[in-house]
Amino acid sequence: MTSPRIAFLGAGSTVFTKTLLGDLLSRPALREAEIRLHDIDAHRLGLSERVARRVASVVGAGPTITATLDREAAIEGADFVLSTIQVGGYRPGTVRDFEIAKRYGLQQTIGDTLGIGGIFRALRTIPVMLEFVRDMERLAPDALHLNYVNPMAMITWALNEASRIPTVGLCHSVPHTAHQLADDLNVPRDELRYRVAGINHLAFYLSLEHRGEDLYPRLRAFAESGEVPDWNRVRYDAFRRLGRFVTESSEHFAEYVPWYLKGDRPDLIRRYNIPVDEYPGRCEVYEVAWAFIEDELNDPGSRSADELRAAIRAADIDVMPKSVEHTVHEFETLNEVHESVEYGAKIIDSVWTDTPRTVYGNVLNHGLIDGLPSGCAVEVPCLVDGQGVQPTRVGALPPQLTALMRTHVNVQELVVRAVLDEDVRHVHHAALLDPRTAAELDPDQIESLVNDLLDAHADVLPDAFRRTPREAR
Repeated sequence: MTSPRIAFLGAGSTVFTKTLLGDLLSRPALREAEIRLHDIDAHRLGLSERVARRVASVVGAGPTITATLDREAAIEGADFVLSTIQVGGYRPGTVRDFEIAKRYGLQQTIGDTLGIGGIFRALRTIPVMLEFVRDMERLAPDALHLNYVNPMAMITWALNEASRIPTVGLCHSVPHTAHQLADDLNVPRDELRYRVAGINHLAFYLSLEHRGEDLYPRLRAFAESGEVPDWNRVRYDAFRRLGRFVTESSEHFAEYVPWYLKGDRPDLIRRYNIPVDEYPGRCEVYEVAWAFIEDELNDPGSRSADELRAAIRAADIDVMPKSVEHTVHEFETLNEVHESVEYGAKIIDSVWTDTPRTVYGNVLNHGLIDGLPSGCAVEVPCLVDGQGVQPTRVGALPPQLTALMRTHVNVQELVVRAVLDEDVRHVHHAALLDPRTAAELDPDQIESLVNDLLDAHADVLPDAFRRTPREAR
């Protein structure tokens, strides 16, 4: 059997690229894969190439590895394309999203999925990724596109509507949350069984079992026990009210609904321990850590985890402790290879070897979930084998969950229409209908906020969204 050709677009996401490569090259059928790394940052691309060769050495694999600044060269003839980009980066992209919204009293935690941050991340990301799939149509028409980029639902929806290249959105929130629930309930992680469905970052565990036992009664008891982790108060409160547990973290979920994060209610922020500005804090932690990571890549063992922790403390960054420890763990394991929970390698292995597996993927809703619009992006169990990624029908969800999801799908649809139809009016419509934005700001404020962000991001937005000097006055 020949080996697959796998392109990484955004390979300069060095640590995440290392994780995906470790998964890929540890699988027998993929050990001699042709790995093509692409990024627009030559320095980061060079580091990722070295990491790739180090991973191959650690696992004893023999891939062909190339690194190129030429996107077309990376894509041409590829069997699989993985996207891990961030258009605009933390600086200035995310900083603009957070700082401009703050001027209007609109607080955010992560800002990558919904809300004003999610809307504008989509506006600057979808057009770039449309270029990716257009390249694939010309240069790799049989390729499968695996997308790790947020906002996952909007990107998956737009790309699949606009192109015949199949895009499957991949997110690790389902397995990560399953591990957290297993730990809370003192159940071995590998013995937990579950079924999940919904939309990305707003999917729910429809069933949760251990050796045939329904675990939801135990989870309800845990929710009332006073033992809920401080960093997870929002999700457990939502579980008590909605009856099912959501897949994405409390810091994410807090900004998806209008109930918890209110600028004029600091008591709620304290009560639910909501980490305002968490994502910028994580990025600042990573900026401190990057020097340590690069030193470790250049000279293994030259820096220690304790030194990194001390540097982060000295920077006095307001961020969740678990975010600091996650970054420290990534640093500590830079030269190790461990199987991750990511689905990318599993999908590639299953398609290439015709080995059946089930994963959770983001795909278009064509008869999969009742009550959600046809053609929107949903997250459901998918069978993967030599025929590709095949979503499974879920049917009806509890009505309260479907209703909540529709409030998100409304915003997603307007953003997708804004980009594909090049209609800036729908950017304003999306912000007006966004649950938290609408709960916090009046219509005039929302219009002004959107215009300020359009002006601030003009350097990375398509021409259709750039206001003329006259409009900007």
